This record gives sequence, structure tokens and C-alpha cells, in this order.
Amino acid sequence: MCGRFTLQVPTEVLIEIFGISEVPSFTMEPRYNIAPIQQIPVVRQYADYENHLDLLRWGLIPSWAKAGPSGPSLINARCEAIAEKPAFR
Repeated sequence: MCGRFTLQVPTEVLIEIFGISEVPSFTMEPRYNIAPIQQIPVVRQYADYENHLDLLRWGLIPSWAKAGPSGPSLINARCEAIAEKPAFR
């Protein structure tokens, strides 16, 4: 995987498609070269079963990390090794 992706849909369209009731305080226009550690809008379903649009940073911080990533951000996991690697526990 190359570690990049695009977001071709404006925030308003994501709100409509996923039925988000609470309008977020941010808006994002389409972006065509999103890299790891950049903030992206993510649709999450909370315990109330409502969809929410949140701004999150792309990447994985292992549970043992004390203060954010110290090296390259983890973004991909190989399915055949995910059970063996401590970063993905």
C-alpha cells in the first residue's frame, strides 16, 4: 500500500449521506493527497447509535507509547502477522 488516499466529498455531503444529526464545527473540502498523521473526518457510531463526524488523526499509536508516535506512524497491518505483532494487540 502506498499510504496515501483521497477524500473527494465535501463535509456537507458526508453529513447528508451518513445522516449525521449534529453538525461538526469544522468543514473540509476535497483533498487529493492525504498522508499519514494528517487529520481527516471520520464517521463514527457512538453508544447512542447516532452517526457522528469527528476529526481524527490517521495512524495507530501503540498502547505502550508514552507520548505520541516517536517514529514513523503505523498505518497498515498484515493480516497474517496481526496476532503476532505487539503493536496491534
